[in-house]
Amino acid sequence: MHHAQQHAETRTRERRRRLAVEAARWMAESGQRDFAQAKRKAAERLGILEDASLPRNREIQEALLEHQRLFQGDEQPQALAERREAALHAMHLLASFEPRLVGPVLEGSADAHSAVNLHVFSDDPQALDWFLSEHGIPFDSGSHRYRANADAEIEVPTVSFTADGIHFELSLFPLDGLRQSPLDRIDRRPMQRAALAQLQELLDAS
Repeated sequence: MHHAQQHAETRTRERRRRLAVEAARWMAESGQRDFAQAKRKAAERLGILEDASLPRNREIQEALLEHQRLFQGDEQPQALAERREAALHAMHLLASFEPRLVGPVLEGSADAHSAVNLHVFSDDPQALDWFLSEHGIPFDSGSHRYRANADAEIEVPTVSFTADGIHFELSLFPLDGLRQSPLDRIDRRPMQRAALAQLQELLDAS
């Protein structure tokens, strides 16, 4: 009985690994960073439908980084560096909004498809729109829902624009949002955020 259980657990682990690798491949090729959709695509393609075999988001993220090292060894690091430099320039411009870099550009998994994601802060919900308009930057407005904690979500205004071929997505939080990050989509822990000085350190180190 113990041997059978071990065999079943090993089989489940192998399936999780296969699904994580396939989900990561789909993410890398599509440029999407939707973990739920990546799991569905991988499960459909491999015909593995048991919930127990579905990988965690963290497993897919690790498989994505591995995929990029193996198959995008030249172009992915270049695209990442370009987006970090672009983020640095944007954060200088947006300094009055206390910008923080988040997402794939900070985590290191950004590629040529990836947007630069910034959290910016102001208690005036129109301040960012006015600022971009004054600087002649055309943008689209929207909103995005974040998980504030295990029990609650928040919806914040967003703007998106493209500069020098790189897409930017900015989420506008009230000033007290600086104190606590929303939860990360990967592991449901508070999101990593980098201020301007931290991003500069990253660039200097690379």
